[in-house]
Amino acid sequence: MAKSTKVVLMVAFLLILLDQVSKFLIYDYFQVKHIGNEYYITSPDRTEISILGDIVKFVYVENAGMAFGIQFGELKVALSLFSVIASIILAYIILKIPNYPLIIQIAFGLILAGAIGNLIDRLFYGMIFGYAPLFYGRVIDFIQVDIPDIHIGNIINYTHWPVFNVADSCVSVGVLLLILFNKYLPNFAVIFKKKSQVDSSNGAN
Repeated sequence: MAKSTKVVLMVAFLLILLDQVSKFLIYDYFQVKHIGNEYYITSPDRTEISILGDIVKFVYVENAGMAFGIQFGELKVALSLFSVIASIILAYIILKIPNYPLIIQIAFGLILAGAIGNLIDRLFYGMIFGYAPLFYGRVIDFIQVDIPDIHIGNIINYTHWPVFNVADSCVSVGVLLLILFNKYLPNFAVIFKKKSQVDSSNGAN
């Protein structure tokens, strides 16, 4: 395994660890209790943590959908399975691009960290916290950022940016890097070729 690949995977692992530790700390601070499928903050004096005045706060939200509160209906198992497949593909891509620019490798590593971070929630949190079976857990979000109010009829009504977490941030930054450095993106047709096909192509050249 190339040195750059090891670095990227190590960074991804540390970000996953940071994501999970932050979620457990937030869960513990807000003293959350589950009754059936509902959750409650049991301490009335712990409704938020001010980080930067009213601009950035830590709150507690359990999200059954995708990143930034995007809902996925009742197909929670499908979402979890999709996350598993996406994580496997991302890991495979990282292993196949050791010679690509480091910024591209890091971008895929960030997306992998974010995908696995939230996947752990969906797979195990329901069982860990005792409110749902395997695959039916909810993602813990806690970072709330204030934005100018956005009101468009009864369809869009935002007083702050959708609450997110460390994993969501990793995915967002990773995707942004891929957009900014898209000219360095790997050729997926080559990535998913078998090694023998790649070797024969190189020999022909």
